[in-house]
Amino acid sequence: MATIHVDGQRFEVDGADNLLNACLSLGLDVPYFCWHPALGSVGACRQCAVKQYKDADDTQGMLVMSCMTPAADGTRISIDDDEAREFRASVIEWLMIHHPHDCPVCEEGGHCHLQDMTVMTGHDRRRYRFSKRTHRNQDLGPFIAHEMNRCITCYRCVRFYRDYAGGEDLGAFGANDNIYFGRSQEGVLESPFSGNLTEVCPTGVFTDQTHSQRYTRKWDLQFAPSVCHQCAVGCNISPGERYGDIRRIENRYHGEVNRYFLCDRGRFGYGYVNRDDRPRRPEWRSHRDEDRVTLEVDAALNLGADRLRRARRVIGIGSPRASLESNHRLRALVGDDNFSTGVAAAEQRCLALMQSLNHGCGLPTPTLRDVERHDAILVLGEDLIQSAARLGLAVRQAAQARQAALAGEREIPYWHDAAVRTLGQDSYHPVFIAYPTTTELDDVTEARWALAPDDIARLGFAVAHEIDAKAPAVAGLDAATREAASNIASRLMAAERPLVISGGSLGSEAILEAAGNVARALSRRALSGGLLLVRREANSTGLAMIGGEPLEWALDELVSQRADAVVILENDLYQRLPAARIDAAISAAETLVVLDHQRTATWEQAHLGLPAASFAEADGTLVSLEGRAQRFYQVFNPAYLRPEARIRESWRWLHALRADLLRQDIGDIAFDDVTRECARRYPALGAIVEAAPDADDRVSGLKLAREPHRYSGRTAMRAHVDVSEPRTPRDLDSPFTFSMEGYSGFDRPREEVAFAWAPGWNSPQAWNKFTDEVGGHLRAGDPGVRLIKPHPGDHDYAMAIPERFCAREDQWQVVILPRLFGGDETSSRAAPILARAAPAAVSLAFDDATYLGVSDDDRLEIVGHRESLMLPVYRDASQPNGVVGVPAGLAPGLVVGEWVRLIPASDEEGQA
Repeated sequence: MATIHVDGQRFEVDGADNLLNACLSLGLDVPYFCWHPALGSVGACRQCAVKQYKDADDTQGMLVMSCMTPAADGTRISIDDDEAREFRASVIEWLMIHHPHDCPVCEEGGHCHLQDMTVMTGHDRRRYRFSKRTHRNQDLGPFIAHEMNRCITCYRCVRFYRDYAGGEDLGAFGANDNIYFGRSQEGVLESPFSGNLTEVCPTGVFTDQTHSQRYTRKWDLQFAPSVCHQCAVGCNISPGERYGDIRRIENRYHGEVNRYFLCDRGRFGYGYVNRDDRPRRPEWRSHRDEDRVTLEVDAALNLGADRLRRARRVIGIGSPRASLESNHRLRALVGDDNFSTGVAAAEQRCLALMQSLNHGCGLPTPTLRDVERHDAILVLGEDLIQSAARLGLAVRQAAQARQAALAGEREIPYWHDAAVRTLGQDSYHPVFIAYPTTTELDDVTEARWALAPDDIARLGFAVAHEIDAKAPAVAGLDAATREAASNIASRLMAAERPLVISGGSLGSEAILEAAGNVARALSRRALSGGLLLVRREANSTGLAMIGGEPLEWALDELVSQRADAVVILENDLYQRLPAARIDAAISAAETLVVLDHQRTATWEQAHLGLPAASFAEADGTLVSLEGRAQRFYQVFNPAYLRPEARIRESWRWLHALRADLLRQDIGDIAFDDVTRECARRYPALGAIVEAAPDADDRVSGLKLAREPHRYSGRTAMRAHVDVSEPRTPRDLDSPFTFSMEGYSGFDRPREEVAFAWAPGWNSPQAWNKFTDEVGGHLRAGDPGVRLIKPHPGDHDYAMAIPERFCAREDQWQVVILPRLFGGDETSSRAAPILARAAPAAVSLAFDDATYLGVSDDDRLEIVGHRESLMLPVYRDASQPNGVVGVPAGLAPGLVVGEWVRLIPASDEEGQA
């Protein structure tokens, strides 16, 4: 710690920080532009100038840039010194010379760091009266709008995009006072983290184009704390709503998970919430050949309960994209013996194995913040940018942390970004990846092996044996693989904090067992490592803790007539198994009840469809891949602006359906009661009651406001419905109000922050006011509670090692490759995601493509046992022979590991 003096006051700060970081952590206001908490200091803008004094007797002092000056013990500075204030005002005047001053029409207005800093410096007069420099804007794709004339040349955008996120297609062009930030030529930004430019940029150069289509100022949006539903990482988000539509999603700071950044699927994949074709009222038909009719709630529940009451046996099919509470209520409705998770058997086995490994490998599961501190990483069977993008970004930071370590050895402060990167150059902590195709982390890896799934597992088992001779040896290992395993093992053992990452993307239990063996071997060597396992969907981890039968079991029960009714919860079964198998089971069911917020193929088969709430209209709990239970809150009441809507949370529908089924008048149920039920019923979920405050939680006697205090237009919003404004909906399930009335400040610590705002801070940089220190944790603690902990003990090694992969003549083994854009069930229904998604293609090794006589973009038919698929070809120079990569989300009938035939389109035409 160090003692510094600021304007005559004494403070204790971290001596490793710079003065700007230290002052902001103390809650003091110092204006800045080029500095960012995650990006360090470059001293480009000169906006953070303060007066520094040599000692207590120095009355003259000198101006220094606080972002470039260490917070050394005994430092004396003044923020309020007249010369410093005048200098900061002059700096912002220089920066604003070419700025268009278009705040009334700029989409960043009211949410703009430039506005905040201009007010903070006191600059309020424009003296420049000459021509302004202008630029031509670029079309950067469906996510980001570009307005270069607002640029103040802070360099934050390229520093994040290139240095932090590893992008290559955005740069700075020009010199002196004529710098252009954009692409060398117009086109879609390629980085899967490009959306963060909208929050990194302190002006309106890069704005959210999905928000532009129906724009609303920040102060007129209604927010709630939420959790991203697009993958299993569990990033925290702040969705903003107006007129019953989600208008934008912003990053919500979480000190252990996403901190300042989101991936583009999480930020822009919300469009399915706003679809016009969403079911909003119950729909009924007694026979599938009849037209549907819409019903009121009571009539729908009565009809559904009557049909279920007459059924011999009712099966419930849950979902890994539904909340814990909804899955629990479905299981309570149908009974433990009649509940299916809604997950295919192969994936469910992987989920169960991952749950076992998290407890039984001897190593803890790290948070994303922890991942960035690991200094050697082995990734088995995952392309992290495609399957868990925010985790992939954390792995990139872990690799790049070698540069800061080298700088520390030479006493260069970690925050001196230019010096650290110049010294480090291409120095990285070792990252090793084994995966069938190229990955987007290859540029920071020490080595990558393009292997078939079984060979990936064999490499993992060999690494474990190299670390601990008691682990099973791999028979028939070739010299190259043995050398690779030895190198990986030596680097992992030499590290202070080795990390093993694997997951279920390739559907291989052998890969998971191999990762578990490596973790066990590291644990036995008493190394402080970690094991992180990637699941596919938002609540895959939580659903595995609830348990249940696989989806195939449920379908078999229906086809065999051992059950004649089924209730399906937020799950499009046609996305999981071949259509023929789903059709057979559904046809055999005399009653099919579907709850969903999308009009899926499964919904179209229902006798009774109940319109479920999406994440924006519901409360619920998810468990992320790190085992963190987190609460997401209802953003808006769907019936307030659409009185005809009858949307309910799935757990509320199921509670009411059970009451009708039992002919009991048990009334409505509160969310807290459902959560407590769930915690009592499943011991592994017992701690979820601690994941969020109860509905009766208050701050200074006030509920929390969902709306900023400047929210306007509430009366006019319902003028098309009624000239009289009704009372705002009451929220009995959470400590939030559906209004601006309530607490929305920053000075009272709390976990659940709907939106970041503090006096003088309207931009995302306001999050610094909510943390215990800049880049630290929320002052009340980060949201959620961890459920997964390793069990102590000497855990046994897995012994079953697969045989070496051998290519077959005229057959290829299928691997399903996850896709960030277009590969999941919900975000693929959002128009911007579909526009951004690359055309789906099947990947082949060059030798295989030559053998088949196909080249890039030629069409190829994949003929499997249950399903066929025609796609263009993409040749991957590093892919192993004998393996065909099929994009996820296109052919549920193609099973991971099955052998298929490949027929070029020209051959098919010839045969015809």
